[in-house]
Amino acid sequence: FAVGLACGGKIRVMIEPIGTVLPEDMLDELVAARADRVPVAYIVNPDTQSRRLATKGDYPDRFRSDKSGFEGEEFVAIHNPPLKLIVVGAVHITQPLLVMARLAGYDPVLVDPRAAFGSKARFPNEDIIDDWPDEALKAQGLDARTAVVTLSHDPKIDDPALTVALRSDAFYIGSLGSTRTHAKRVDRLKAAGFSDAEIARIHAPVGLDIGSKSPAEIALSIMAQITDTLRKTA
Repeated sequence: FAVGLACGGKIRVMIEPIGTVLPEDMLDELVAARADRVPVAYIVNPDTQSRRLATKGDYPDRFRSDKSGFEGEEFVAIHNPPLKLIVVGAVHITQPLLVMARLAGYDPVLVDPRAAFGSKARFPNEDIIDDWPDEALKAQGLDARTAVVTLSHDPKIDDPALTVALRSDAFYIGSLGSTRTHAKRVDRLKAAGFSDAEIARIHAPVGLDIGSKSPAEIALSIMAQITDTLRKTA
């Protein structure tokens, strides 16, 4: 077999020795930014061998689309924080949704103050926070790479999560419930001081209308809507 791309395209490979070419302090800064969930771009000119780091404001379109590539003579390598999905409510839909989210490249987190519901027996190998959603979401930190879905169907659990999410930069907010349930939710959020425009950020009833019936199908519709929002916003 010959070396090459199956699609017949071409690629350029650049190898950078650390220390002699790529400064260790620049690499440390890049690693620290990634660890702190700070968007950062690594820019290199293959011809002049010049290197620098840049912030999200320098390449807003590339960060939004999560796409690296050439800008003139410079190659811009985008390092966005990992996508995160926070699911509030340990219900049947949550089980397949967490699995689908991980397969789609998200770091999923389950939040439910009811330890009996959000147990390791029901959600093995999952990151579970058994705290009230408002405190948990504040501790997690919601940024433009975060999606929030409330599924408990209990206002005492869902509403505090929505309150925090609506005051954040989360790119997606969804909430389970019928049109009638959401109308009551809207009234509560308005009473809490949120405007119509702010409340309109909530996708409710949550998920794309694909005729879902089972928990797995509903989870699929939610993940599809999250993906649709992420990519169309980009």
